[in-house]
Amino acid sequence: MALKNQITRFVLSFSLLLFTMTSLLLNPVSALAMSNYAVMPTFTSFSKTVENGEANVLRGVYVSNVLALPVVQQPSKNAGYVSKKDGVATQFRMASQFGNLGLLAHNHLAGKSFSELAVGQEVRLVYGDGHVEYFVIKEVLKYQALQPNNPYSSFHNLSANETLTAEQMFKRVYFGDRHVTFQTCIAAEGNPSWGRLFVIAIPKSDFSNISQLQN
Repeated sequence: MALKNQITRFVLSFSLLLFTMTSLLLNPVSALAMSNYAVMPTFTSFSKTVENGEANVLRGVYVSNVLALPVVQQPSKNAGYVSKKDGVATQFRMASQFGNLGLLAHNHLAGKSFSELAVGQEVRLVYGDGHVEYFVIKEVLKYQALQPNNPYSSFHNLSANETLTAEQMFKRVYFGDRHVTFQTCIAAEGNPSWGRLFVIAIPKSDFSNISQLQN
């Protein structure tokens, strides 16, 4: 029962997070800078800019030719926080409680680059002490919000005959073996909160094992 209540609280926070991310699009902040990088930096130069000596703190995410984003942490007890600064991703605190990594960004800011991610691309996570974790993108999930302005909306999978509740979607993208989930919104049909994009990356060693089995 305690676990069920905990999951319910997580799902409530997740639903409010989805709504928070879209409500900002309806009331966009002004004078936001463009990406911090006019030219894509090398991985070595990028990693040096985000290192700060904190061994267990995620400080940056890098995908060659796609994105090089510093990562900030959500404030304690504020699961709805997403950075309003362009060129920055926010680590989703709740995902860490399931052993996974969530990276959030608004789709008119750093989240624009999430739509350029594709299966097979390598994802590098840089921690404060400079150590790196390697992942590979396994799947890209796109959902239409059936009630875009309702934080408790159900979601329809655009690639499969599947409709999920907010709770089911939370479990789909944040439960399971260790992985990284990139999350942002999808704007379509004149509606900035039309849908949601989730990009899932698994450890590089696991991806290699899957590829070998398929071959």
